[in-house]
Amino acid sequence: MSSFYALIIGAGSTIAQAAIAQFKQNPDCLGVFAVSRSLPTKDSHSAKIEKKVRWFICDNSESSIQDVIQQISQHSPNITKVLICNGVLHGTQQNNETMMPEKKLEDINAEQLEAVFHANTVVPMLWLSKLVPLLKGKEATQVALFSARVGSISDNKSGGWYSYRASKAALNMLIQNSAIEYARRAKNVKLIAFHPGTTDTPLSKPFQRSVPKNKLFTPEFVASQLLTIMDSFEMNAIEGLSIEGNRNAAFLDWNNQAINW
Repeated sequence: MSSFYALIIGAGSTIAQAAIAQFKQNPDCLGVFAVSRSLPTKDSHSAKIEKKVRWFICDNSESSIQDVIQQISQHSPNITKVLICNGVLHGTQQNNETMMPEKKLEDINAEQLEAVFHANTVVPMLWLSKLVPLLKGKEATQVALFSARVGSISDNKSGGWYSYRASKAALNMLIQNSAIEYARRAKNVKLIAFHPGTTDTPLSKPFQRSVPKNKLFTPEFVASQLLTIMDSFEMNAIEGLSIEGNRNAAFLDWNNQAINW
């Protein structure tokens, strides 16, 4: 593998932090551009290793995203690995009411729908729409966006979780749509809708009770699986192989198994 830079958006998330740690230990990785809404707390890594990471604060507005991209482009790095990790499943709404996945139609409300769609669909798409000039080139480049198996329309058998399912399904459509245009404008870029599985993070914490121990993954394991999948895409590009169905986008789980869109 040739030397590269990585870009991680939503870098404050647990899986993103695990990916950053693995990129820092990778001798082929020249540096990581990490984007989050606030700076992380200091950790115990050496100053030499820490120098591999450059942080950018972004509120995910269009102007802020464009400003960060312009700052990164001034360094003219060879960015070939991109992780877009933004997403929300539960939390607190602006009215201070608890937001949890809807179990029935009566649970649906406009504020939750808007909040979930903004975090899970709008923000990742804004980044994807503005990254073309930064990623366009000759080097094989992979962009992984965090999706979810429950966003598969054809796989939905149980219903519920209306806003989360719909926001991820919408994201999947936008990824497919973007892949068509990326294929014309930045042929070196492949898009991956990535399902991490149930991972031991704050996002899944309220729903872990019924998950078998062998199906609750560590962030480190999921990050490692994703980076391995991205590396396999790079090797396929070098060897002249195409991804499934000759498409520029794939919907994959943590075990590199295809999911029906």
